[in-house]
Amino acid sequence: MQTITDTAGLGRLIRTERRAQKLTQVQLAGLTGVGVRFLRELEAGKPSCQIGLALEVAAALGIAVCVRMRRERSS
Repeated sequence: MQTITDTAGLGRLIRTERRAQKLTQVQLAGLTGVGVRFLRELEAGKPSCQIGLALEVAAALGIAVCVRMRRERSS
């Protein structure tokens, strides 16, 4: 499991997985119904990308997003 702490990290993860699956941005855009521009910006780590669309793209690539509360961390 990877820990993502910012939009740049999420973008890198999505780009890495897209490439591992040998998909172009155009192909992934077609599969998910988002625009190529959105994918470019998401992969570049643009902070203002819509979280809902980002989660849809992640899910399409088989990336599960888990949230852990700071108080749940074991010391």
